[in-house]
Amino acid sequence: MTKPNLLELPSGVQLVYLAEGGANVIYRFVRKPVLARKDPKRPLPPPTHDTDHCNLPTQLKGKLLRLRKETAADISYTEIVRNFDTIIRPLFNPEELVDQTLVRLPEGLIASCNEQLRTAELNGARPEKRHGSYLCLHEPFGLLITDMTTAGDPGTTLAELKPKWLNQSPSAPATAHRCRTCALRDMKNRESQLLGRKEQRSFCPLDLVSEQYENVLRATGSIKGCKDRSRLARILYRNPTLQRLQSLQKTERDVGLHGPAAQSREMSLAMTLRDCTMFVKVSSCCESGSVMVKVKIMSGNIIQSRILTSPQIPHDERSSIEIRLGDLDLKTGAGGKAGYWRDLETRLIDQGWYRGSNISQNSGECALHSPRRPSQSYLA
Repeated sequence: MTKPNLLELPSGVQLVYLAEGGANVIYRFVRKPVLARKDPKRPLPPPTHDTDHCNLPTQLKGKLLRLRKETAADISYTEIVRNFDTIIRPLFNPEELVDQTLVRLPEGLIASCNEQLRTAELNGARPEKRHGSYLCLHEPFGLLITDMTTAGDPGTTLAELKPKWLNQSPSAPATAHRCRTCALRDMKNRESQLLGRKEQRSFCPLDLVSEQYENVLRATGSIKGCKDRSRLARILYRNPTLQRLQSLQKTERDVGLHGPAAQSREMSLAMTLRDCTMFVKVSSCCESGSVMVKVKIMSGNIIQSRILTSPQIPHDERSSIEIRLGDLDLKTGAGGKAGYWRDLETRLIDQGWYRGSNISQNSGECALHSPRRPSQSYLA
């Protein structure tokens, strides 16, 4: 029997595929039929359907639907939501989280979605690396999550980043020249080189939480969806949500080779906080602000001045910015994951990746290694 306060997805709800990861598929609610078709072989249409929320039920407005795949871990949405509500939610303000609410699914919805995924594989509409994985048929629930996309507002921009390890690993050598994230990236890039694959380039997380605005600006050069580096840097500089995440990582520091058993709840929370995603949505009405600072340059009797953009965010700009953290399902050490975390840290230490002494390592971009010089890109 359904609990009185449990949401139920309306029968005949219409969805369109939006994206997927290794464990979940995300759908958008639309007004035109997508799933209810007589011909199951008909291709999955592109996501160009009418997404106007005016005719959607109130509980679906501003939401996306997340459905879980069949995985080895097989963690139910009931358990995921329970962990989120009791462990993750109390750590943050409500407006800082991509919210998730349990919703009961109508009968036959999962089967219909799986048919569409198989069809999408045949016509090339589904990423090849996701072929062969399908939604869990014995999961009766889905998750309504906060919609952080820019659909319906073409002037809005969305930046997406993984803050990762905002502090050094407690088991890193005292002589380390790489933070944990940069050390791991170097190791994985070496593996990619040997396999002839493309190397990964990204920012150093220590720059992201630096007290120097220029270092935050440096980090924005590698952030997905960033259209205006200086503007995004002003948003992230001393950002309260980032600072809260860094503080929580300092508190939950039972990672690396220290702390309790790798399958403990403490280790699970610590690793979860180090693998979340930050979404920064900036409205089109948000005007970038700057403070003019005259820098006097004497040349004879002539005084020239340059304009420096202030790292402070004007008051009227803050109200048009939405920043939320997602991907906060509690990590589990099950299925060999606990051993993987330990083995990874051991390799980073023993093979010299932390020290930057591995023979294959280049100078890199880590804040612990590369000298930080004042950036010139914020000069007018």
